[in-house]
Amino acid sequence: MTWTADNRKNLMLFSGRAHPELAEAVATNLGVKVTPQTARNFANGEIFVRFEESVRGSDAFVIQSCPAPLNEWVMEALIMIDALKRGSAKRISVVLPFYPYARQDKKHRGREPISARLIADLMKTAGADRIITVDLHTDQIQGFFDGPVDHMHAQGQLAEYVREQYGTDNICVVSPDSGRVRVAEKWADSLNGAPLAFIHKTRDPLVPNQVKSNRVVGDVEGRTCVLIDDMIDTGGTIAGAVKVLKDAGAGDVIIATTHGVFSDPAAERLANCGAKEVIATDTLPIGPEKQFANLTVLSIAPLLAQTIREVFENGSVTSLFNGSA
Repeated sequence: MTWTADNRKNLMLFSGRAHPELAEAVATNLGVKVTPQTARNFANGEIFVRFEESVRGSDAFVIQSCPAPLNEWVMEALIMIDALKRGSAKRISVVLPFYPYARQDKKHRGREPISARLIADLMKTAGADRIITVDLHTDQIQGFFDGPVDHMHAQGQLAEYVREQYGTDNICVVSPDSGRVRVAEKWADSLNGAPLAFIHKTRDPLVPNQVKSNRVVGDVEGRTCVLIDDMIDTGGTIAGAVKVLKDAGAGDVIIATTHGVFSDPAAERLANCGAKEVIATDTLPIGPEKQFANLTVLSIAPLLAQTIREVFENGSVTSLFNGSA
């Protein structure tokens, strides 16, 4: 039997309202357009979304970053997924450059939620077939979603920038705590086997966003230290780590992070903490009010576009890691 209808796959890209600039950059890299839609809030805060083109049979990719107000953008993503499912999209992949509630990935004490799992369940229930995300707070979150999860890493771009700007001869990679030493080891490998150090710190589980940095474990004296973390929220932890490194005799301190949440007063803290440069990606929008003189923002759009292309063409997403995963 010969089919006369066009049975080719159709990639369609959809953007939430949280970070449209990133979606447009991804679309440019892919050579497609962001599908037109109507999206608005009713007076009571309810969200309405309608796509202006047919989505039937499409391979749909929904891009939604989740800055503040995070809950609104999570809800918008769920509504977009539901609209695609009811519009008969063939496959729905949700691109969450910054996975919401990732810090709540386990119970620290009794009667606490595991909110990162709840987000995965909500996405699945709404109709998502796949999740694409960047630098999860912990790898275990991949197992929360009942379906494929493409966990991408920004380390390649960040490390390449560090190599180009600072070389590798006198570099030391510093983890902000003992829990991220494994990530720091990957960084060290990508920087020609740079030595490692980490900050020994204590945290009060009853007080959020507050950490006391204690001392450096490792030799940082006279070295250019690359202080890494997956996200910076209020900046207190990382600013304290810079001070500890400087007190230990470190040379220049470079901060590298994937997710620049930069809640107040992060911009002020980072600008005045003594770091020579703060490098972040644009997984989250970093508006003028969050920017400061020594901040450099790298685009995550090429990585997301490559990932979407590989998923759409049933290619190898693993090949994009370049040995960093």
